[in-house]
Amino acid sequence: MRIVRYTIGDQPSYGVVQGDPGSEWIAAVAGDPLYTQVSGTGERVELADVRLLAPVIPRSKVIGIGRNYAAHAAELGNDVPERPLMFLIPNTAVIGPDDPVVIPSVVTEASYEGELAVVIGRMCKDVPVEKVDDVIFGYTCANDVTARDLQQSDKQWARAKGFDTFCPLGPWIETDLDHRDVRVQTRLDGQTVQDGSTSLMIFDIPTLVAYVSSAFTLLPGDVILTGTPAGVGRVEDGQSVEVEIDGIGTLRNPFVRR
Repeated sequence: MRIVRYTIGDQPSYGVVQGDPGSEWIAAVAGDPLYTQVSGTGERVELADVRLLAPVIPRSKVIGIGRNYAAHAAELGNDVPERPLMFLIPNTAVIGPDDPVVIPSVVTEASYEGELAVVIGRMCKDVPVEKVDDVIFGYTCANDVTARDLQQSDKQWARAKGFDTFCPLGPWIETDLDHRDVRVQTRLDGQTVQDGSTSLMIFDIPTLVAYVSSAFTLLPGDVILTGTPAGVGRVEDGQSVEVEIDGIGTLRNPFVRR
């Protein structure tokens, strides 16, 4: 099931995406699927007539996982971590499909990182690996935008990955996905620059959720970014980035400098 958050006017609404690619439509629902019981309204909305929003705005946090693909760690000259490498991203960094990523004037090197994102469905702590599926609401596409120059100069990642607009999510949440071997592609101005599979993760999703929840209480709507395949690179003002994940869809965002 594809859960979408959208707007036609000013009021965000939720719905379920129906139909085949190219002819999708939305069955509108009343309520927020992450926090309340929802019911169909009977309204049908054409996908082409709405503006898609970030499918979730975490009320608590986004947790990133660094260097979770060996080839990506190697391309930046880093060792493979012995345990998941976690960092926090503020929820103010989250934007939705087609929203512009704003490169601040202080940043000289912005980089794309296409990733599979996990959306948590209920409050949990110390989740055993075998129970992880019980706490996952679904999956979406993410672009873990990074100020590579500040990541290196700051010697930690909060500013480099936490600027406003640096965490695009979308286009919707897919609740039914076999995450074990999913193709993750990133395109820069239409050219494929990343092409990997979640099967190449150093730490798989059950391991990540269990590990993260051993440190933090996870709340409904929290998002875990699971790491990026090899092929990261620079993105400039005026370019656009697409992150496509099989079984979910495509997240597209333009980049601008201010």
